[in-house]
Amino acid sequence: MHTIYLSLGSNQGNTYESLNKAIQLLFAQVGTVIKISPVYQSPALGFEGPDFHNCVIRMQTNLTPKKLLKSTLAIEMAMGRVREEGGYQSRPIDIDILLYDDVIVESPELTIPHPRMCERRFVLQPLADIAGELIDPAFAKAYSELLEVCPDQSIVAKQPKWLKNPKDSMSLGSHNYIVIEGNIGAGKTSLVEMISQEFNAKPILERFKDNPFLPKFYKEPDRYAFPLEMSFLADRYQQLLDDIGQYDLFKDFMIADYDRYKSLIFSQVTLQEEEYVLYKRLHEMMYRDMPQPDLYVYLYQNTERLLKNIKKRGRSYEKEIKAEYLEKINQGYLDFIKSQHQLNVKIIDISDLDFVKNREDYLKIVSEF
Repeated sequence: MHTIYLSLGSNQGNTYESLNKAIQLLFAQVGTVIKISPVYQSPALGFEGPDFHNCVIRMQTNLTPKKLLKSTLAIEMAMGRVREEGGYQSRPIDIDILLYDDVIVESPELTIPHPRMCERRFVLQPLADIAGELIDPAFAKAYSELLEVCPDQSIVAKQPKWLKNPKDSMSLGSHNYIVIEGNIGAGKTSLVEMISQEFNAKPILERFKDNPFLPKFYKEPDRYAFPLEMSFLADRYQQLLDDIGQYDLFKDFMIADYDRYKSLIFSQVTLQEEEYVLYKRLHEMMYRDMPQPDLYVYLYQNTERLLKNIKKRGRSYEKEIKAEYLEKINQGYLDFIKSQHQLNVKIIDISDLDFVKNREDYLKIVSEF
């Protein structure tokens, strides 16, 4: 993820509505909004027109500078901005890329850092509000210092009304403990990592890579099913006991890519009946006092997509996984969910979504939490 700073301005129509809409579109198409400066009113610069309302926002994105420019221009166009020859003019929205990490870009289409931002008080003031200690790569001075010597003497008036961060409307923060479950290859871990980064959550990720029985199980399932499930049972219990019991004061909630009942779902498919009965007794004894999640999310994905995802991530020991095995696991999850009336469950079909590459798909999933 890359940290970027964007300057937003509007002097046509309902300027606050335009700024909020632009931020919403940037959140949906570019990345997470970390911080929004106060809004400042300033006179039009370089032409006669109504006063502008301006702000600066800090975001995180995985877009390259070139794709970021393409996205901001598309948002401007979608909001009705028409670029005409002949200099500055009034506009419903203006989005300028100020900074992109410490990257320097010089091309006919784009220059980063923005070449005139330190000459414009309506940009420098809100930038200093949210990044005053940040050092400008060209002048080697903090933006709070550059504001003091800014040659632009225009009057910028701080407004009492603040803009809305779209992230604040999401309900994830109302939960203390969220579990993301799904079949092999559904993307549980990827989603947990994305959510934990964007929403300041503590991730709890299954340590399956360290299990020595897993590669052996896929080659000889009858022989290694019981030691595999027992090792998972012990490791998951220890990890959940450690992670759930240690609250992080600097995180808003916890989110895990597996639930304690995962062991029962898989073991019912892989173990013989007598083995499963013993296994279930041990599971019930160990997890008796373990807290339940506030929200249990099951990511449903069709078998064809699962097999493609498994093949794409290229783990050698997963090459032996068959469609029939995945279908049994999926049915095991659905049967379990039907029987759990005390759980707050959300089943989300992601068969036609690509939340890793498409942010709008990602936000569609998160909005259902």
